[in-house]
Amino acid sequence: MKTLRFLLEKEFRQLLRNRQLMRTLLLAPLIQLILLPTAADYSVKDIGIAVTDNDHSTTSRRLIEKIVSSGYFRLIGYTDGYPQALKMVEQDKADLALQIPIHLERDLVRENQKQVFVSINAIEGTKANLGGAYLRSIVSDFDDEIRLQWNVAQSDAPTVSVASSNWYNPYLKFPLYMVPAILVTLVTAMVAMQSAFNIVQEKESGTIEQINVTPIRKHIFIIGKMIPFLVLGIVLFTMGLLVGWALYGVRPVGSLLTLYGSLVIYLLSMLGLGLLLATYSGTQQQAMSLSFFFINIFNMMSGVFTAVDSMPGWAQAIVASFPPSHFIRIMRMVVLKGSGIGDIKYELAWMVGIGAILNIWAVLNYRKTA
Repeated sequence: MKTLRFLLEKEFRQLLRNRQLMRTLLLAPLIQLILLPTAADYSVKDIGIAVTDNDHSTTSRRLIEKIVSSGYFRLIGYTDGYPQALKMVEQDKADLALQIPIHLERDLVRENQKQVFVSINAIEGTKANLGGAYLRSIVSDFDDEIRLQWNVAQSDAPTVSVASSNWYNPYLKFPLYMVPAILVTLVTAMVAMQSAFNIVQEKESGTIEQINVTPIRKHIFIIGKMIPFLVLGIVLFTMGLLVGWALYGVRPVGSLLTLYGSLVIYLLSMLGLGLLLATYSGTQQQAMSLSFFFINIFNMMSGVFTAVDSMPGWAQAIVASFPPSHFIRIMRMVVLKGSGIGDIKYELAWMVGIGAILNIWAVLNYRKTA
């Protein structure tokens, strides 16, 4: 314990002495946490639509007004011919082109059905899918309205209505969903990368050779390297929670003890990854390349922006080995749902197992000359 205490004293002094590094480690993630949740919004609004109205009836005008007043669409052009509307889509002036056929109102009355034609710019897949879904929903609602209006005789017939309730995030605010996940990614980047850089920096400066010739055991050395960044990760996480509460109103519904207990397990697993990368890196450039390789994969596949359940089976199997994917799920469950240990035990077990493998691997792979 005396040896570990001396190592920790050295590491904390070395870490706190570099004030520029401390500012980067603490301020940069907070600035990102302030900016990213606002920008990462899955809802699509201000969709440009070009309309070709070949009917010029009261019904067609009501349909156009309903689309524009929904708040999702912005009328870019009102054309007399479909080629002009399609040209707006081709020139990226509009995202959708809606063609209302001639005799829309008359055929609805006579034949009780009529089709409208929609062309969607699918270069941006998410916007195309959501824009098309919004438009189909609006047209469907409009169809129900006019049928109800024109078939007054059936108004007394039994009807079925659906009342929906959004649990855990009733107003569908995306910052409530994104802040926990973004906070995990920022803590991951800072802790994993800096723990790797710390050891590699000592390799480059030659100071690690002085430690290697001492009788310090490998696992004591690894623990001495991990604890300062474990403390730093907890501090950064706490500051992130405060920023999320102050700016976005994100208050953990569940127990803070559960949240911080899970955080410690997660940080230990990610520190194990950082130290393992350091054992395979001879320079800071190599450590940076390896760190960015893993962090980019974690950010893209761990469920921050894309649901893991929607991925192919082989991708889900790979994601199961990512500690960030499990901690992101824990964060959302505890912060938004108030889940307890029993609800997150599966994710905790995965993080404990992965963390044990990474840390044992790092200890075994660290080459000590004495």
